[in-house]
Amino acid sequence: MSSAREALLDRAIAWFTEHGVGDTSMRTIAEGIGTSHRMLHYHFGSREGLLTAVVTATWGQQYRALADLLEASADPYIAAYALWDRMADQAAQLGPLFFEVAAAAMQGKPWAAPLGQWIREWKSTLETLFVRVGRGREQAALSAQMTLAMARGLLFELALTEGNGRAAADTAIRTFLQSIRTPGV
Repeated sequence: MSSAREALLDRAIAWFTEHGVGDTSMRTIAEGIGTSHRMLHYHFGSREGLLTAVVTATWGQQYRALADLLEASADPYIAAYALWDRMADQAAQLGPLFFEVAAAAMQGKPWAAPLGQWIREWKSTLETLFVRVGRGREQAALSAQMTLAMARGLLFELALTEGNGRAAADTAIRTFLQSIRTPGV
């Protein structure tokens, strides 16, 4: 990716994080990030191309953070706690965009489809984590699904409350992770 395209993409991500997607035009986005709509079209092809790039980059970064944390820690639960802290720190900022993109994906918007891919990747990575700590394949898949559901629910709550209740959310995720750490749960 060219550095000009990367810089535009970074600014677009910041803009969408602050303003949401809605039905914003390329001209409005361009004005908001200090470029021309022609430059956005040149680098991304269309509004949908820009949105696809935003979704892919934003949740790709989150997935890479998960993979890096899992690789860096001998204890996958320590990595899970660290990922939770990262995501909870960003909930008020990225949460609204995540849930708007999720709704668009549920409505079949092609630009939002990469989010589903990233969720499948996260689930697969978490399944591997649970197999690594001794779960059978079926139990690992269930634990991964439950972990993602719990995290999404708590992140939704944090996004709605602008981070208020962080201590309670931290306690909830840590208690949940501890409960599934016990074999047979």
